[in-house]
Amino acid sequence: MKIVVLDGYTLNPGDLSWNGLKELGKVTVYDRTPTDKIAERIGDAEIIFTNKTPLNRETFKSFPNIKYVGVLATGYNVVDVEAAKEFGVVVTNIPTYGTMAVAQYTFALLLEMCHHVWEHNLAVKNGEWTKSPDFCFWKYPLVELAGKTMGIIGLGRIGKAVSVIAQAMGMKVLVFDTYQDKKLENENLRYTDLDKLLEESDVISLHCPLFESTMGLINKDAINKMKDGVMIINTSRGPLIVEEDLAQALNSGKVAYAALDVVSVEPIKENNPLLNAKNCIITPHIAWAPKESRERLMNIAVDNLKAFIAGNAVNVVNP
Repeated sequence: MKIVVLDGYTLNPGDLSWNGLKELGKVTVYDRTPTDKIAERIGDAEIIFTNKTPLNRETFKSFPNIKYVGVLATGYNVVDVEAAKEFGVVVTNIPTYGTMAVAQYTFALLLEMCHHVWEHNLAVKNGEWTKSPDFCFWKYPLVELAGKTMGIIGLGRIGKAVSVIAQAMGMKVLVFDTYQDKKLENENLRYTDLDKLLEESDVISLHCPLFESTMGLINKDAINKMKDGVMIINTSRGPLIVEEDLAQALNSGKVAYAALDVVSVEPIKENNPLLNAKNCIITPHIAWAPKESRERLMNIAVDNLKAFIAGNAVNVVNP
């Protein structure tokens, strides 16, 4: 069995092993695959793994040898899953590998906005504390989270993990989700409608999938409903936010801070308005990427393929 990994570098830049896949067939791993090389690299392979390399209808039509596509991520919009189904190709994803990593990173971003740890560290090393007439000083407002309200949009696995951490830090939690598990409600967590969440939250964190209905969810109208000085976090998908609207709100002070691990086009374009917006932290889509998380992803990818070979495919996104 021939197995091709089209863009393996993001998952495994060298600190993991492909041996699990190699036990299942002849494996060729490419760090990255430009679109004009996709056909050449697929060749006569039956098993294809991709992270962000697109596989469209023409791919499946042109390569009837493909039997299985493993997406090395949770999101699978890079694959035309309906076309794959039409041509008899099973497509799987990795749904659960990074829950705690992303939840942890959400609070790394939030705590940085609250305390500016790195900037204060630099101030000390630049001699500002040494020259201070006082035993302490701070360059930015410092924010205590206990008693504040976090609005979580999307209470899937990651949203739930974030809600637990928020409550442990003494925060109240408001949740907007189309599916409501009322058993999760308590004195510190309750479901509400989107407008109420926008109006009452001190911090808003996005954990919903990107659908047509959620694209541009955070826009000028939504921001106008928010509290002055709100903080916004996005570790989900960039297009959930209308970036020009958020940039304007940051520059006006309506939004105090934003911390984003995702943007609408990745890698970020030089003309993205958020690059020059005030009080905006942007990181390069790394919330999911601790080694422990990537190891889980690799192991699940191998298990997915084993299950397919055994005739009991799991994590199928185009049943």
